Amino acid sequence: MTQVKTGDTVRIHYKGTLSDGSTFDSSEGREPLEFQVGSGQIIPGLDKAIPGMEVGEKKVVEVPSSEAYGPVNPEMRQAVPREGIPPEIPLDIGTMLQMQTPQGQVVPVTVVDVTETEVTLDANHPLAGKDLTFAIELVEIA
Repeated sequence: MTQVKTGDTVRIHYKGTLSDGSTFDSSEGREPLEFQVGSGQIIPGLDKAIPGMEVGEKKVVEVPSSEAYGPVNPEMRQAVPREGIPPEIPLDIGTMLQMQTPQGQVVPVTVVDVTETEVTLDANHPLAGKDLTFAIELVEIA
């Protein structure tokens, strides 16, 4: 059988879980994920696990946070004055919002703390600092 090599376009089914066993993403019920191996389209730890696989092969891949979304960066958290946020914006902990940088770039943020005077927003990726596990199946080498 043909084995995947860097540069190949592949399609995989996957289920991503956290260390507590909860699923954070899955291709179940969807088309397989298609990407070019080694191109940087997916996280490095998963990308490195694909070469050498054959169509139909399944494996479980443990990806440390350093090869996934990286460590939590404290500089990506910012406290903003509460009065600077329009009153109709929900400020529940865990709410996903979007901010705009002075250069016009849209940045997704999560509300992580709310006091009477400040709201702390976190622009880290929600999976930053987390080790991930992927159960994958190679469906096709295009």
